Amino acid sequence: MRVGFGYDSHRFGDEPHAVQKLGGVAVENCPKLVAHSDGDAVIHAVVDALLGAAALGNVGEHFPDSDPQWKGADSAALLEQVVAELAANGWRVVNVDVAIVCEKPKIAPYAAAMSARLAEILRVGAGDVSVKGKTNEKMDAVGAGLGIEVHCVALIDR
Repeated sequence: MRVGFGYDSHRFGDEPHAVQKLGGVAVENCPKLVAHSDGDAVIHAVVDALLGAAALGNVGEHFPDSDPQWKGADSAALLEQVVAELAANGWRVVNVDVAIVCEKPKIAPYAAAMSARLAEILRVGAGDVSVKGKTNEKMDAVGAGLGIEVHCVALIDR
């Protein structure tokens, strides 16, 4: 068994009432995140945690923002690629725990759907994926509502 830690953050752009995918789920009235891909910071943190657990690098090495093929890419498809790479190396996901830190949008109404979507992609049961929202209590740039950050811990096994 191995544990990996993932992190991602993005700032909000100029579209204040857009639909933004987080955890593979469309979140309404979420400011659009500035990113090279679709900006799904939740999936990016999960990818980073899984790659770290398997000692296979990080999300930026696998899907660099300098490569035009990843422009606007669906992050769920990127996660599917990583799960396949883990499997090819003899690894399977055991569980993931995700903390989404932002003042907006509220995560609680979407947490169960995010858990279910991530579980589907990761090929695990819904009870093996935890997604929770936290605020930053108005501290720093995230607390001021300027962006979002996501932390993820993942356990994999052979």
